[in-house]
Amino acid sequence: MCGIAGFCGKEICPETGKERWIQILEKMNQVQKRRGPDDEGTYLTRGCGLAHVRLSIIDLAGGHQPMIKKQGNRECAIVFNGEIYNMNPLRKELEKEGAVFVTASDTEVLLNGFFLHGWQYVKKLNGIFAIAFWDGKEKTLTLFRDRLGVKPLFYTKAGETLVFASELKGLFAYPETEAVLDREGLCEIFALGPAKTCGSGVFKGMKEVLPGHFLQIRGEDIKEIPYWELKSIPHEDCFEKTVEKTAFLVEDAVKMQMLSDIPISTFLSGGVDSSLVTAICARELKKQGKVLNTFSFDFEGNQKYFRANGFQPSQDRPWVEEMVKYAGTNHRYLECDNRKLADALYQAVDARDLPCMADVESSMLYFCSRVVDYNKVTLTGECADEIFGGYPWFHKKEAFEQEAFPWSPSMEPRKALLSEELTQNLHMEEYAKAAYEKTIRETPVLFGENSMEKRRREIAYLNLKWFMITLLDRMDRTSMYSGLEARVPLADHRIVEYVWNVPWEMKCPGGIVKGLLRNAGEGKLPKEVLWRKKSPYPKTYHPEYERMLGRRLLEVVSDTKAPIRELIDSRKVKRFTESPSDYGKPWYGQLMAGPQMLAFMLQVNYWLEKYRIRIQL
Repeated sequence: MCGIAGFCGKEICPETGKERWIQILEKMNQVQKRRGPDDEGTYLTRGCGLAHVRLSIIDLAGGHQPMIKKQGNRECAIVFNGEIYNMNPLRKELEKEGAVFVTASDTEVLLNGFFLHGWQYVKKLNGIFAIAFWDGKEKTLTLFRDRLGVKPLFYTKAGETLVFASELKGLFAYPETEAVLDREGLCEIFALGPAKTCGSGVFKGMKEVLPGHFLQIRGEDIKEIPYWELKSIPHEDCFEKTVEKTAFLVEDAVKMQMLSDIPISTFLSGGVDSSLVTAICARELKKQGKVLNTFSFDFEGNQKYFRANGFQPSQDRPWVEEMVKYAGTNHRYLECDNRKLADALYQAVDARDLPCMADVESSMLYFCSRVVDYNKVTLTGECADEIFGGYPWFHKKEAFEQEAFPWSPSMEPRKALLSEELTQNLHMEEYAKAAYEKTIRETPVLFGENSMEKRRREIAYLNLKWFMITLLDRMDRTSMYSGLEARVPLADHRIVEYVWNVPWEMKCPGGIVKGLLRNAGEGKLPKEVLWRKKSPYPKTYHPEYERMLGRRLLEVVSDTKAPIRELIDSRKVKRFTESPSDYGKPWYGQLMAGPQMLAFMLQVNYWLEKYRIRIQL
């Protein structure tokens, strides 16, 4: 994993301003250095500059970027963030076509592939990626993003120059960019956050390359073109065949994503998703005489303060212990205390460049910072719930009847601390409703499907395009901020394509949540783990944590210079901190309730101050 950045425009002329352009590229590298602490490089030519910071995973010695290929009067260059899991078969194909390789890296596979086949080559890739490919002969820069948006890629215009970077902070390193938050950006934060509209960069004028798309820049002409999309087609396999294919795809994806020149690890919660990934990895490493490192996460005091509820029916540790014994892994239990959790809220903003999932995100960032002491590559069970229908809203009547995002059905909790003037100006309900309805219109329909199944498909599409993207962003930023590469094998696009068209009675046979995945895991896990009731990512139940957040937010609103004061009502904050939180009614997803609202507002204030954001209403 790495960080990429650069710019493209007719004013870029090395002959007259080389030192200035190189300094800009180096600054873009500097601000994204946490994504790639092992190496860095720049490339400058007339019309284009590329920058790269590297976390060395494949071909440790020979994978330096930017990577350049010259042939005749044509020169091409590439920078790449991600992993291409099918790089070995692709390399063999290219060698048969006459391509010559001087490294063992997947970057050179991409360089040769695009050099020979143009943008169409992206359709051959199985992986997670953000790529910038410069063709010097055509004077064209092409920006690619992977199918599901695992790897980030932002861009903006500075005058006539297009600027791009893996993270928003990379764009701000370019001299002519500014952090401006207009009405639309405020709605992204308060009406949709911690989610955001696909393609939005939240800041005024900043965008993100859409998943499954590429951006082609030639002179002043900019085109955004899709190369992949989900298609709804009739599912023709019987249940037994469906289970067989799903089992193959899951196993194949995990084994492909074990590709690494350094040792891998897994996150292990004891749930079916991470346990399946762990079991496959442990078995494959055992064949090589190796033992898999695994990690699980919890919070100080949860043994004492945990309260079972509809979202989290049980604690994870007994199930983790069962899996460690079963798979024979080298396991470490990592724990976070209240102060570290609260302090990491601000680092989580540094990592995401936006207010995010509060302590759900800051805790992951803290745990990633601990994991990297032992391993630089890890595989997770992320995305199974979105793909296989694991969340409560796939099953509840309310989600089918409400015309709203099922993880955020009401705007009232979001307004709990905001000033009346702000909420009247923003029209948050209308903004969220428009975003929801646009996604519903884009849902791929299947002709002849009844109204119930049509609605299920809409809910599934909302999850893939919104909720899953938010969690993928969380995983990317928290891991890369720590110099850790986190992989998501269950989000392999082949799994998504296949399971998307599997009928609900096969995804959830007999009403069993994620029953298809569980059936596909038969023989790979202990029965009690395989059929365990779902429990989400853990959170702290320690009462002192919420009290700490309340004190911190009261201190913020008492400061006349605090930028959030013009957005929230200090009287509402005081009342909110004096009343007990309702853990049963989250305002986003399953985990973000009263304490997370306080944490989110602390993040917003820190963000406004650190990024020197100018609000433009």
